[in-house]
Amino acid sequence: MKFKNQKGFSLIELLVVVVIIAILAAIAVPIYMSYVNKARATEAQSAIAAIRSAFRVQYQTFGTTEGYAVEDALIDAKLGNATEKNWEFEVIGNPPSKYIGTSTSDFPAGEGKQVWYDVEEALYHGYGIDQEEQEEENID
Repeated sequence: MKFKNQKGFSLIELLVVVVIIAILAAIAVPIYMSYVNKARATEAQSAIAAIRSAFRVQYQTFGTTEGYAVEDALIDAKLGNATEKNWEFEVIGNPPSKYIGTSTSDFPAGEGKQVWYDVEEALYHGYGIDQEEQEEENID
């Protein structure tokens, strides 16, 4: 039986298309995951900024942060329930020199991810933060 004017794709053509799609996916997925991690880290950065602000007000008002706990700062910062559910915060020093956010088991990316702000460097570090990109922003 002979087929005339066959139309369609050969197996080779289909394989080439599948390989191209796989290559594009291999490039796109890590970039997408990087953006997702940065977005998740932004939640912690915003919360840390609010906590820093609460500690600054406390320090400027009373000249010390002694006796002012992270729990007090969380109340004053008025963070949302989701943020408080996803992150635990710690403040080191009097006046504070480092603010640390550690993800809880409720965090979508898992427990134990850390984002911290170093007061001396004035930079955020940790999960989802591209240090080189941040340094370029500080130069500009």
